Amino acid sequence: MKPLRILVVLLLTGVLLAAGGIIYLLNSYTAAPVDPAWALRGNSDIPEGAVTVRFSGTATLLFSDGETQWMTDGWFTRPGPLQLLFGNIGPDVAAITRGLADNAVTGLAAVIPVHSHYDHAMDAPEVARRTGAMLMGSEATANIGRGWGLPENRIQVLADRQPVRIGSFVITPIESRHFQFPDPTLRERALGNPVIDAPLVPPVPAFDYRLGKAYILHVDHPRGSWLVVGSAGYEEGALQGLEVDVVFLGVGGLGSQTPEYRDAFWRETVTAVAPERVIPIHFDSLTGPVEGPFTGPVKAMAFLSGGLEDLLAFLRRQEQVNPQLQFQTLPRFEEVVLFE
Repeated sequence: MKPLRILVVLLLTGVLLAAGGIIYLLNSYTAAPVDPAWALRGNSDIPEGAVTVRFSGTATLLFSDGETQWMTDGWFTRPGPLQLLFGNIGPDVAAITRGLADNAVTGLAAVIPVHSHYDHAMDAPEVARRTGAMLMGSEATANIGRGWGLPENRIQVLADRQPVRIGSFVITPIESRHFQFPDPTLRERALGNPVIDAPLVPPVPAFDYRLGKAYILHVDHPRGSWLVVGSAGYEEGALQGLEVDVVFLGVGGLGSQTPEYRDAFWRETVTAVAPERVIPIHFDSLTGPVEGPFTGPVKAMAFLSGGLEDLLAFLRRQEQVNPQLQFQTLPRFEEVVLFE
C-alpha cells in the first residue's frame, strides 16, 4: 500500500473513531447520583384527604389533596444535546401530552415554574392552556406565556413572600438565587441578564429562556408543610424563622461546587428549616429518556462538568451526620402519599 493511501486510511480511521466516541458520549448516560436505598414506590391505595406527590423529573412535581391539583414547572420536553448547543428549542406538544397522561392530569389549578430557564418554564404555558391552570411566576415567566399565546387572564405575576391560596394549599414564593455555575462564561450566559422583557416566541436558542427570578416555594397545607428548592442556590438567612416537614431539594450541579459552597447550601436550605424528610430533585438528565428509571447526565456533560461522585458522597455524608432525617427519592410518575 502506498504511503499516501496508508495516511488517508489512518486519517479516516481516526475520524471514524472520534465520531464514534462523540456519539457514545452524547447518547449514553451516567447513573443518577442518588442512593438506590432511598427509592420510594408509588402507593396503590390513597387515603381520602391525603396529600400526594408525583415526580416527572428535574423539578416537575404534581401535588394533590384529592380536591386540588397544582404543579411546579410542568416540563416534559427533552431537547437533545446537539439541539441545545447549536439549534433552537420550543415545547414538544407530543411530549407534553404524554407527560400529562402519565401523571393522570385532567385539570390543574396552577402551574408554577420555580424560575424561567427552559428546563423549568418552557412547557408551562402549554400545560396551563391544556389543563385550565393559572400560569404563576415572575415577569419573565409571564412573557414566556404571552409568547405562547396564553391569555393575560391566565397569567399571574408573583410577588416576593406574598402568599397565594390554591384550594387548601397556601404557597409563598421566596426569592432566592440560582445555582452559581463555577464556569464564569456559562454563569454569565445563564444568569448575567435575567430579564425577559417581551413575549418570547419559540423556537429560540436555549439561553433565550433567561432566569427571571429564582423562587423557593414554601407550601402550607392542613396536612403538612414543605419547601420546593428548585435550584442549588441560596440567599443567606432567607429562610430564617421557617420550619417545614419536608424539603424537595434541587441538587443539580451541586457536586461541581466547592465543599464550602455545598455546606453553606445545606445550612441555608435544609438545616434552616429543620425538616423530617429530604427528597432530592433535579439530579436527573436534562436530555435523557422521559420514561423508565432516572439517569444522570449524558457522559459528555458529566465528563465536562464532573462532580457526580462528590454530590452522592455529600448527600450520603449528610444522611450519616443527620440521623433524624429521612432521605427519600420519588419514582417517575407514580403517586406517592406525602401526608396521610
